[in-house]
Formats: sequence, C-alpha cells, structure tokens
Amino acid sequence: MAIYHLSIKIISRGKGKSAVASAAYRAGEKLINEREGTTHDYTRKKGVVFTEILLPDNAPPEYANRSVLWNEVEKIEKARNSQLAREIEIALPVELTAEQNLELVRDYVKKNFVQKGMCADIAIHDTGAGNPHAHIMLTMRPIEPSGKWGSKQRKVYLLDDNGEKIYDPKKRQYKCTKEETTDWNDRANAEDWREKWGETVNAVLEQQNHAERIDHRSNKRQGKEELPTVHLGVAASQMEQKGIPTERGNRNRKINDINKEIRQLRARLNKIDNWIKEEKSKPEEVKPPTLYDVVQNILNRQAQAGKSQHYQSINNIKASAKMLNFITENYITDMSGLQNKVTAMNGKLSDVRGKLKPVERRLKTLDEHIEQGGNYKKYKSVYEKYNSIQPSITDKLFKRDPKTDFYEENRAGIILFETADRYLKEHLNGKTKTPPLKKWKAEREELTAKKELYYREYYSLKNEVKEVEQIKRSITDIVQQQEQENRRTRKHDIEL
Repeated sequence: MAIYHLSIKIISRGKGKSAVASAAYRAGEKLINEREGTTHDYTRKKGVVFTEILLPDNAPPEYANRSVLWNEVEKIEKARNSQLAREIEIALPVELTAEQNLELVRDYVKKNFVQKGMCADIAIHDTGAGNPHAHIMLTMRPIEPSGKWGSKQRKVYLLDDNGEKIYDPKKRQYKCTKEETTDWNDRANAEDWREKWGETVNAVLEQQNHAERIDHRSNKRQGKEELPTVHLGVAASQMEQKGIPTERGNRNRKINDINKEIRQLRARLNKIDNWIKEEKSKPEEVKPPTLYDVVQNILNRQAQAGKSQHYQSINNIKASAKMLNFITENYITDMSGLQNKVTAMNGKLSDVRGKLKPVERRLKTLDEHIEQGGNYKKYKSVYEKYNSIQPSITDKLFKRDPKTDFYEENRAGIILFETADRYLKEHLNGKTKTPPLKKWKAEREELTAKKELYYREYYSLKNEVKEVEQIKRSITDIVQQQEQENRRTRKHDIEL
C-alpha cells in the first residue's frame, strides 16, 4: 500500500560530501569532479530506472548535462563548509505504474522547486523489491536573469532612527548584517513541501481510482496512538515477500499487534466510560446497586446453586473474590468511584504508550547504527584493499583492470562499506574510524529491558480492564434480574 516518506538532507562539503559524487551515485553514472580531480564511477549500480534534469527558465541550457551542472556548483561554492545541494527523497506509491510515478514526480518538482528558480536533478530507483523511490537533488544558489549564479546572501546596513547608516568606530566600518536572497532555507518550507507531496500523491491516486491515501503528518499530529514500526530495507523486504521471517519483520509484527491491542483497549475503556455515564444519568429509583451489593449478590447465587453447578460455582466465587479485592484496593464504593478509576486507566494507557514510543524510536535508530557500524568494520579491509590496487606493468601490457576485477568479486562488501561509511559520517559528524558498537549495544540492551517493563505495565492495565468489565457485566445482570422480578411482582398484583 502507499506509504508516506519524504526526507530532506543537505549535501555539505563540511561533512565530507561532494555534489558530483552524490549525483553520480544517485544517477548510476561516471562523473569526474573537476575541482578535486577525482572520478566517481557508479555505472554498475542497479535499480536506477530513470534520470532527468529540470531547469528554470533563466538557467543555461548546458546545465541539463549532469556533469556540467554539479561541477559548476562545486566551482562557485568555494568555502570549506559550503552547502552544495539539498536532497529530497520520496517514496513512490506502488499502486501507480512507472509512467504515472514519473509524471507524479515531474509535476511535484516543477511546481515546488523549478518554478521557484532551483535546478532539479531527478533519479528514480526501483529494484523490484516493492520500494520505488526518487532522489531529487536541488541547487541552493539562485540564478540571475543573465544565467550567472547569484548570491546566497546579501549585506544589509543597519540604520539609525534617521535612516542613516550606523558607523562602528572600533571596526572602522558601518554596522551591517546579512540576509538570505531567497527563502529556500526557511524552515517553514519543509512543512510546506511535505504537505504538497501528500496532496500531489493523493490527487493522482484519486484520479487513478485508488482508495489509498497518504498523510504527511506524524501519527501524533493525526491523533493516532501507534508505536513506530521499523524500516525493513531491501534485503528484509525480499525475504519477507518470499515467506522467510526476518528479525525486523518479526519486530514489526509484534509492534503491529501491540498497536492493535492499544486501539482495542482504548475502545473498551471508552465503552465502559459511556456505560457508567448512562447508569449515572438514570432516575434515582432505577439507580444501579452498589458495587459491594454486586459481589454479595453473586455469592448468594452461588450458595443456592445445585451440585451440577458445583465447579462453575467455585469458579464464580473465585471471580467474585477477585472482584471484591479489586474494588477494595482501588477504594471504589460507587459508580463515581468506578468512573474515576476508568478515567485513571485511560490516562495510564496514554502514559504507557507515551513512554513506549520514544523507546521504540531510539531502538529503531540503534538497530540501524549497529547494522551500519557492523558493516563498516566487517568490510573495511576489503574496501582498503580495493582502493590500494594499482595496475602492474603486465596488467597494462595485457590491458587488464585488476581493480575492476576485484570490485566485481567483492561488489556486495564494497557497496555495503560505502553505504555504511556515508551513513556513519552523517550520524557521527564525519567520524567513522571507530563506530561505538559496544556503547550502542549496551544502550539497546538497557532500552530493551525498559521496554519490557513498560509492556508489563500495559498487560497489568489490560487485566484491570477485565476486572472493570466483569463489574459492568455483574451490574447489568443484577439490574436485569431486578427488572424481571419487578415485572413478575406487577403481574402477580394484577392477577390478584
């Protein structure tokens, strides 16, 4: 089914990134970074099904060439920490065809980015594993009407009350500040772009007569109580599709079961609460019995039961004793007390769910950290060997490429290392030499224990709900018996 995913990242030189390398990887091409003199060859990358560059009207037509565009970006951005590009990654709805998804992406990119003056480099990936998605690299510097790069910021002089520039004698210059020449970095844009993607997708799904819809808002903002599931990834998705259970798949199934239980438990509590309000609103003469009367009534009925009901009576007596214990422990003496208990249980359910959500989110992050850190350590030596390979004189003579041969033999390990290296640089501020696997695993173990504690709180709450439901059933039974007895009495009086 269609899912909502849109992430926004900055490709920054300060974090060791390159616009040319990023574009080459996403497009599955071989590009040369002219500024650094390095070659980035990703022509063996699988799953790249479509690439395209969309330009605003004032951009030079040669920017439609991926190498020209991103090398020009690298040249104009001279600072060591320059922000080179913004990347938008979006999940494409599996309900649509490849052609429909392409038009969907084009429409979204043109209206939200290109018409605002950005150059957009689109790469659509689909390995056939049920996870089609698009990478959109966007330029961050405006283009002047002349076709030349404009400035990201401009100097603005501070003025006094008379509109005159303020001179700073210490710095021997006029006081000034800087302001953005565009609003592209405005934080409000992120929310707008996310919302517009949801609207664009839903419009196409409706147009193509699909019932599915997506929502850019978080579960919390939608009023949903669901705990977050984990991203399966390509390998796990393929195994699950073949009917092979995976650790991540099992975890998602458990989370989905708990989410379902939470929804059901909330509905049960609301049903009890509505019933109590109904009972309390009845006239005084038809008020329900006290809760202690409920237990006493059940015990009296057990004493009158015949031998054939002996074992059932024993079970009912045990249930009644348990109910009495519950009432006593919670200081419940009337319907108002029961209602207060239900309100407290509703609050406790929200509290338990609220404590579980950040734990599940952090566990999700730690699992990804540990997986990528493990791949980094496991394949680091393979990658270093790959980088150290130099063709010998014999190789050159016979036109052999040992580096390419090694890559083909160790493709999976090299790709996993490169993926892990990029991931760790992003999450560890560029430090990837020693991923703190031991620390991450210890934190995961601690959070797992905390999660189990919260689950025990949840199951304890479930048992309390059962007790309240038993009280509700008992009161309903007694009221019905009283009504039947009243009807028999009235009938007898009439006959007399």
